[in-house]
Amino acid sequence: MSVTTTATVSLGVVRALSEVDNRSAYACFGLAYVLGHGSAAVSGGDNPLLDLPGWLPMTLLGIGLAAGTVQATRAALRAQRDATGPEALTGRLLGAAWVSAFAALFLAITGLAAAIDHPDIQTLLWPTGSAFVVGLLYIAEGAARRNPLHYGLGTWLALTSTAALLLGSPAFYWVLTLAGGGAYVLAALLEHRRLALATR
Repeated sequence: MSVTTTATVSLGVVRALSEVDNRSAYACFGLAYVLGHGSAAVSGGDNPLLDLPGWLPMTLLGIGLAAGTVQATRAALRAQRDATGPEALTGRLLGAAWVSAFAALFLAITGLAAAIDHPDIQTLLWPTGSAFVVGLLYIAEGAARRNPLHYGLGTWLALTSTAALLLGSPAFYWVLTLAGGGAYVLAALLEHRRLALATR
């Protein structure tokens, strides 16, 4: 009986250690969406709310996404330290999927812009396409790691980013700012509760 109890406790500790803590990554990505896409929303269109330099939205978005990527990578690597066997392989394959997915997105957007001779379409497709791909990857990660919050966030990002394509600029930036950025902020808050429940 004590052996069974010890094994159960040990298994619980391993599972707790292999949980990916996404709080800092969600917070960075949320700020990137709010500041990057938000500044594009307020400065775009025929009657902009603010007159901002054209380089500012992409710079803010890039800084936030870079910080979020670093935080997400660090969190995944911390979780991978305790992973073995199939769990370790799953983590490596999910990591490689990010490279494959964004390489494919780059080729698709670049090829489409060249095929229709409309380079400006990239300003529409990159923000929405990136959120769509991230959403699909989150869905895959959420399913593989049995993380409903990550899965739900991915579903929301995939749906709202593609729905934003139905709107023109700057309206689609508002969707990415409010729906995408807001979802990341909410997920960062909910992640604390998820991790607390996972360690019980």
